[in-house]
Amino acid sequence: MSARTFRVIVRGAFADLTAEQRAGLAAHAAEHEPLRAAFTPDGTLTYEIDARPFFTFRFEIAADTDTEAAAVAARGETRALAWLDERGYRHKHLMSRADEVPQTPPGARARREQRRNQRA
Repeated sequence: MSARTFRVIVRGAFADLTAEQRAGLAAHAAEHEPLRAAFTPDGTLTYEIDARPFFTFRFEIAADTDTEAAAVAARGETRALAWLDERGYRHKHLMSRADEVPQTPPGARARREQRRNQRA
């Protein structure tokens, strides 16, 4: 069974942050600015705590061909919740979405190689 790649976005808002939590997020804000956003297997978190309480996690998740996008989105949401819970951050308005990354069609050289392999 081959694998498909999904890009998962999990959005939400921090809720009821303590002064210590807010200060901790502000201290690490440069590491989590939106310009550093990327889809990675480990995930990236972006937020601008000084401007608004919202956050976004981005994950790149590989799944089997028969896996539904909703199931992959749930896996991303589980990862995001684990990160938040581990640090004691309460949250609200959590939403997740998964989009499949389209396969790039093979170039001319790869197609020729495929035809040669099929003839052999």
